[in-house]
Amino acid sequence: MGSPGPIPKRSEERRRRNKENPVETVPATGKVKPTACPPGIHAEARGWYQSLADSGQSKFYEPSDWRQARVLAIILDNMLEAPRVSAQLFAAWCSAASELGTTEGARRRVHIEIDRKPKKPALTAVSVMDEYRDALGG
Repeated sequence: MGSPGPIPKRSEERRRRNKENPVETVPATGKVKPTACPPGIHAEARGWYQSLADSGQSKFYEPSDWRQARVLAIILDNMLEAPRVSAQLFAAWCSAASELGTTEGARRRVHIEIDRKPKKPALTAVSVMDEYRDALGG
């Protein structure tokens, strides 16, 4: 997903926005659903895998991306359960996870930004009445 090099600036921080990157679009139908988390894996690996479904970039995931994430969760489980973690394996895992856009830098490199705005609380009848009363000065 990402390429090496400096992390690009966020779109609002860039001066030039006229640079075109041609993209070929492939039509696809149906909604992609995450595959089930592998059973019996370490809580941290399970949490990482499940966090992908809650992450904004997952709207771009295809079935192959979910399968890759599943394999990465299994590898992460193996690393977390191992008495000693191989630095080379950890680096490879981080690189593969980055391919799924799991970090801000990885997402910026492929021109994906997530704009997570806080939800506005729903107005209830009581809060509407409170606002009305406040407006009347009472």
